[in-house]
Amino acid sequence: MLADNARAIACYRRCGFREEGREREAALVDGTWRDDLVMGILAHEHTTQREDPDDVGAGAEQPWVTLAPHYERARGREDSLDRLVEWPPKEVLGDVTGRSVLDVGCGDGSKLVELVRAGARACVGVDVSGHFVGDGGEGGAAAPDPELVQCDLNELESIPGVAGRTFDRVLFLQSFGYATDPVRTLRTARSLLTDDGFVLLTRTHPIRYAVERTELNGTSLGEEYYSTERFSYATGWNDQVRLHKQPSTIADLLTVFSAAGLWVETAVEPQLSDDDRRRHPHKQRWMDTYLGILVFRLRPHPGR
Repeated sequence: MLADNARAIACYRRCGFREEGREREAALVDGTWRDDLVMGILAHEHTTQREDPDDVGAGAEQPWVTLAPHYERARGREDSLDRLVEWPPKEVLGDVTGRSVLDVGCGDGSKLVELVRAGARACVGVDVSGHFVGDGGEGGAAAPDPELVQCDLNELESIPGVAGRTFDRVLFLQSFGYATDPVRTLRTARSLLTDDGFVLLTRTHPIRYAVERTELNGTSLGEEYYSTERFSYATGWNDQVRLHKQPSTIADLLTVFSAAGLWVETAVEPQLSDDDRRRHPHKQRWMDTYLGILVFRLRPHPGR
């Protein structure tokens, strides 16, 4: 890569890559010779990486344990954007009848319960909080309840109920940001897919955080969107708990997907329905300013 491509270099460093060399004046760009940077990672380095404070999700587990019940209460509100635009992502998820589902970062498991009631089978939910629904919801469920496991998503390959199995759908619903090694986590998810399976991953739109930081810091959108400095923020669920994030761009996300051997089959940016715009105009105003989420359907690259 070009030696002055700071965004790409920062992304590869977060994935564990190291600088291995520099090819001086190796690339002719717009009539100017520029250096190329060579970066690499050894197999044993990749498999033995440990949590680093500069990683995307480092240190996020304990705050989430505290926030989880507050989040579930917030998403239960009638005007929750989680219910208005994020769930269920039918356009991307498709029919789950007869499909096995692994929900990574499942919260209290209630979304997975909904999928079981819609016909999904052999479902497993994983979340670090352990605050799970008790009996599948109101009145009980006719279908068997999903298996809900308290565990860290960064240990996906060794989680009881997951190891040695495959799934038709692997979901990361706003949980991918807690992965300390995003590429490794997605590679593990890819290895858990059936032949025709896919990963469904949702992320808060990167521009949202950039806009919020411009309002806070009095900076420009470009400065914040392309910043590589970690930042912290208080959620709307509990303002006493702050989360820490590493800024990312859409290009960063695509780079991680590709490094994990996945390609984007479908990407959508869900919006409020006309009816919900009329019922909740304050939510539409928020969406107009901060955008919303990105929903990706990821499939394995053939032969990788």
